Amino acid sequence: MSNFTLNAVAREDQGKGASRRLRKAGQIPAIVYGSAEPLNISLEARELTKALNNDAFFSSPITLSGAGEGQTVIIKDLQRHPAKPIILHADFQRIDESKKIKIRVPLQFVNFEKSAASKASGKFAAEAAVVEVTCLPKDLPEAVQCDLSAIEMGQIAHLSDITLPEGVEIVALRRGEDHDQGIGYCYAPRGARAAK
Repeated sequence: MSNFTLNAVAREDQGKGASRRLRKAGQIPAIVYGSAEPLNISLEARELTKALNNDAFFSSPITLSGAGEGQTVIIKDLQRHPAKPIILHADFQRIDESKKIKIRVPLQFVNFEKSAASKASGKFAAEAAVVEVTCLPKDLPEAVQCDLSAIEMGQIAHLSDITLPEGVEIVALRRGEDHDQGIGYCYAPRGARAAK
């Protein structure tokens, strides 16, 4: 699990004008929700942008220093500019090490090249990039994997095919078997049989 730290500065000013001024000064307005009072903070735009370039940032606990000293949070939402690569606002949620959290983590499909379907010129189309899991913060994986080494032509990969670390559960599967949705499928491209 990656460790991320962000320097937070408390902010009193709120509203569109205050947020605009912060962004002009190279800061991003943010808020921390959770068990205590919401905390309005600002973060350095460069520092947050650098962290966002690491996929693990979205599924890792983040330590706040400065105004949020010692608080551990996860990112819950980002508001982005519709036309420019600019972050407008960030929402964080405090986490308690003794309570389970619900979070979306990246989904990785592995070992397709080892499958019989791949050797028969099959292709795999992923239909999901993330999956919602619940676990204690200490068990939070950066990503979960779906092993495709045994997939066959025409077969659908489901949530239940994901390999989960100990202590991690897929939220949809806790609701029952009828929520075991497809996350990708194996298919034969046009002309693959004719090319034998």
